[in-house]
Amino acid sequence: MTKAELKEKALSLPCEPGVYIMQDKTNTVIYVGKAKKLKNRVSQYFIDSSAHTPKTRLMVSKIDHFDVIVAASEFEALVLECSLIKRHMPKYNILLKDDKGYPYLRLDMKQPYPRMTLASRTADDGARYFGPFGGRYLTQKVIDTLQQTFRLPCCNRRFPGDFGKERPCLHYQMGNCDGWCQGTLPQREYVSRMEQVQQLLQGNYRQVADGLRVQMEQAAEALEFERAAALRDRMQAIKALGQKQMVTAGRVADTDAVGYYQTEAKGCFAVLHYTGGNLVDKEYEMVPLSDSEPEAVSSLLKQFYLGRGAAPREILLPCEIEDAAPFEQLLWQRLQKKVRIRVPQRGDSARLVELAVKNARQEAERLTSADERLKGSLALLQQRLGLERPPRRMEAYDISNLAGTDIVASMTVFCDGKPKKSDYRHFKLEGLDGQDDYGAMRQVLRRRFTHYLQGDKGFDVLPDVLLIDGGAAHARAVQDELTPMGIEVPIYGMVKDDRHRTRALVTPEGMELGIDAQQSLFALIGRIQEQTHRFAISYHHKLRSRRVQGSTLDKIPGIGEKRRQLLLKRFQTVSAVGQASLQELRALLPADAAMSVYRYFHPQEDES
Repeated sequence: MTKAELKEKALSLPCEPGVYIMQDKTNTVIYVGKAKKLKNRVSQYFIDSSAHTPKTRLMVSKIDHFDVIVAASEFEALVLECSLIKRHMPKYNILLKDDKGYPYLRLDMKQPYPRMTLASRTADDGARYFGPFGGRYLTQKVIDTLQQTFRLPCCNRRFPGDFGKERPCLHYQMGNCDGWCQGTLPQREYVSRMEQVQQLLQGNYRQVADGLRVQMEQAAEALEFERAAALRDRMQAIKALGQKQMVTAGRVADTDAVGYYQTEAKGCFAVLHYTGGNLVDKEYEMVPLSDSEPEAVSSLLKQFYLGRGAAPREILLPCEIEDAAPFEQLLWQRLQKKVRIRVPQRGDSARLVELAVKNARQEAERLTSADERLKGSLALLQQRLGLERPPRRMEAYDISNLAGTDIVASMTVFCDGKPKKSDYRHFKLEGLDGQDDYGAMRQVLRRRFTHYLQGDKGFDVLPDVLLIDGGAAHARAVQDELTPMGIEVPIYGMVKDDRHRTRALVTPEGMELGIDAQQSLFALIGRIQEQTHRFAISYHHKLRSRRVQGSTLDKIPGIGEKRRQLLLKRFQTVSAVGQASLQELRALLPADAAMSVYRYFHPQEDES
């Protein structure tokens, strides 16, 4: 279907809840979405593409056709959306890489040498599942503690196939494992310990400890003191586990605080698990950029909790999501448990969410490189300006003068967001009456693009964007100058705030495009504006310094341009010339010229 046909079909949809399924030319599902009103939501994709992020714009370009399923309610649409996303795993939906969340501890006692492993969900496979616990970190900590307590293997070797293949590992040397990989210990002893682990996971601390006490006493009576000591140590460790409640079968966090943050290049979804007010675990995952925070949080939330068989009593969110109520209903349907979803505004709950967002931000920034940030900033600029692609070459211009004197202009060049100083240029402007910023800007752009039309080196590349210091009038003046030359380049004025920072870009027609709400974009344009201004100011100061110095020496009889330059080359400044002795001046100039200079700076002294 053509874009016009897609738009026409979207506008013919009913204003009812439902699910839309976007497909490409190969009939592959590339995106699944839910809507309260199908017509309003789907038509947005095909009407105003300038408002889309680069990711959405790319997705829309791949759509060949779409289908919709009208639902009886928003809740029914939510259930259907979750089911279709899970089935098709669409490329442009925000997807978690795996089923992180509340994991289980899996123990299969049917194996000759059972092992404890993490499992995202239970399965009807004959194994025992314990949990869910507070999170993956906490569950792994439970496994590590049990392995160390019962001196069970924590390596990746499989028994009995790997018996004797390698020497015992460091865990054996540290006393954390009895070296089962050597095959010298009886299997029944291994199974006995795993049965004790199973009892412990069921909460039977006293029963396991009593059984170990009996074994310890029997070993002592048999004069097996070394074995008795090992059993005593294990019994004490198990008592400590029971007292600290490090293993709590079937317990999940009672509160989850959700945080979301995205840099210029990627997003991070973080969940902090709290039990009894104490932070017990943290989960996070990096995800692709989203059009909006609520959309990302809503999508990831559903994936995170559905299908795991557990959820906390309360979920705290950083922003409102439109389908919070249907999602609560869905969790009740799936888990038979009331889960409250809310966005706290103040108090301890708000601080928990702030901490979750802070964690998400730290992880996102840590895992985003400088190049990714810059690439993301250019993508944001492309979106904000409605360009077809991210701008590769940007040129910025600024004018500097003092009361209409020494008028100069600077041209800075940024390629892929980085300064290309070899292409920087200065312009000394002439023929202007007084302080005429518009005339100055027209002159410098006319000269720059005349060089381009002539193919002059250094000016032979057409920029993707022109950034002009000033407002709409400055941008319009440049456009009026370039249009007759046949130059078509997007032109934007850099509008400053009261602190001389660029807060917005403005078109020649006067339409302002704010950038201060997007920190990365604000910083990028700010760097360009600051460097362009500094480059112009430095050249202006240089010319003015030369003019001021030259005008002082030009007042001295017998000193022309060549002798003035000779003096400044030797003494550097006018002040140093004034402090030079007559002998030093005579060594550089003819006697009468040297005397003229000396008399000018020492009018009260004896001429002899």
